[in-house]
Amino acid sequence: MDHTQAPVLEALARYHERGALPFTPPGHKQGRGADPEVVKVLGEEVFRADLLAFGGLDDRLGSGRVLERAEELMADAVRAEHTFFSTCGSSLSVKAAMLAVAGPHETLLVGRDAHKSVISGLIMSGVRPVWVEPEWDGARHIAHPPSAASFERAFDAHPEARGALVTSPTPYGSCADLAEIAEICHRRGRPLIVDEAWGAHLPFCSELPSWAMDAGADVCVTSIHKMGSGLEQGSVFHLRGDLIDPALLKSRADLLGTTSPSVLLYAGMDGWRRQMALNGEELLGAALRRAHAVREEIAAIDGLHVDGRADYVGPGLAVDFDPFPVVTDLTELAVSGYRAADWLREHHDINAHLADHRRISTQLTHADDPSTTGPLLTALRDLVGHMDDLRPAPEVAVPAPGELRMEQSCLPRDAYFGSVEDLPVARAAGRVAAEMVTPYPPGIPAVLPGEVLKQPVLDYLRTGVKAGMNLPDAADPALNTIRVLVEGTGAD
Repeated sequence: MDHTQAPVLEALARYHERGALPFTPPGHKQGRGADPEVVKVLGEEVFRADLLAFGGLDDRLGSGRVLERAEELMADAVRAEHTFFSTCGSSLSVKAAMLAVAGPHETLLVGRDAHKSVISGLIMSGVRPVWVEPEWDGARHIAHPPSAASFERAFDAHPEARGALVTSPTPYGSCADLAEIAEICHRRGRPLIVDEAWGAHLPFCSELPSWAMDAGADVCVTSIHKMGSGLEQGSVFHLRGDLIDPALLKSRADLLGTTSPSVLLYAGMDGWRRQMALNGEELLGAALRRAHAVREEIAAIDGLHVDGRADYVGPGLAVDFDPFPVVTDLTELAVSGYRAADWLREHHDINAHLADHRRISTQLTHADDPSTTGPLLTALRDLVGHMDDLRPAPEVAVPAPGELRMEQSCLPRDAYFGSVEDLPVARAAGRVAAEMVTPYPPGIPAVLPGEVLKQPVLDYLRTGVKAGMNLPDAADPALNTIRVLVEGTGAD
């Protein structure tokens, strides 16, 4: 296919060339009605590109196949059979994929390190999860994707499972054995869903880990805005093989998606595909060399350890590693990632992507160059020089791996919609959670609806909040109370 084309962008240019007059939403009418102060901040072109996808960019019947042609080009660029654009982020895309594989009260194998959007999908659908445990590095306090052997055991114990879902790469950059997990699923005639929200760049550089479609996955969900050049909320999901009907997958997405999709987001995804198809190997190869150089410079700063392949890949860990998330361990300095991230923002206007009790992550992409990495390195060197201002690190009671997991006593849906009460955390151990409690970012819930709460997990969250952990989805973000099922309700 001709990847110099960008159907959405070209249709948008034609719309403006014709001088089309909209008597449709959006009501700002190409910015003419927008508040001048808003236009001053956002710019005129934002409003000029904000129009109806159908009845604006294309005619009301979609006769120009603008979106379809853009999706076909995306599929071709990444070696998928079908691609669907989403303007509601991968949070929608992954739900659509789940609903295309399993229905209410059917079983789905799910890695327990799944994003909160996956848990939201379970709550909405009534799908019964069978949790597959991640590979847990107890020394570094970090989870890697579940092993292929763990999925094999889960299928043996639950042959009724309709398929499997795994997250790879993780927000920290560790990758699952996707080819082997796909083979395990396909041997049973079951599809594999890969939440590859952090892997949009993987298909476009031969030096990076294998991506989901090349590894044999059936559905892959990708956030273009995370590691690509798309706008926030831009996501695609790809399909291949005959285990999932494309029309069914599209229908599930339509069930959840907006009827007013943003042409801005479509244009961003379309243009990014063209950029990567034409220049991805060169752009990402240069970015990869830059990432390695930045990693070496950070590692040379006294007290900082940059997590790398040797830390993440091996028996009982991950099978591959993406070096673009630059994860820096602060343990030797005896400061917390929360305080370090706040200090970098306050003193250098550097925004770290992730922060936890011992690490920060500063994510690099093909957009970085010395004008961004130079200030980052300067800020990190200055951070080390101000360690005394940030000590002592607040203690976070991180549980041992065996203490992290809690019994799933009922479906997430049943617990979430059950009769609930807010209980002081000091009295909550042994009760059934009725909400998600999610350290964010990266958004992997520590507590799920339907789980029987254990004291070590509650202690971890309470001490985490005191140390600077953010729990935005909890009914009480300070976690003085936690939402639980009223006793005697909600069990299967």
